[in-house]
Amino acid sequence: MSFQIDPLIALGVVLATAMTDAAYVFFNAAVVARHRIRAANWSAIWYLLSAFAVISYTEQAVYVAFAALGSWIGAFVSITWLVRVPRLKA
Repeated sequence: MSFQIDPLIALGVVLATAMTDAAYVFFNAAVVARHRIRAANWSAIWYLLSAFAVISYTEQAVYVAFAALGSWIGAFVSITWLVRVPRLKA
């Protein structure tokens, strides 16, 4: 097993997993709000984004660390964004 890291692949994995996790958060928010089309769209985006990261880190296990970092960033940023969005009063 090789531990050589390609910086562009590592960055791509971080970005792909960050966006994947953000899509997952938005998917769950849409499900909770019972927005069918929005949930379906986020679900499709979520799976498309995950493909790059999975392919990258299954070829070299060292990229799993970058996937975890991206996942953390995506969840943190998307939840921060969701909390700051003003909600309409019912």
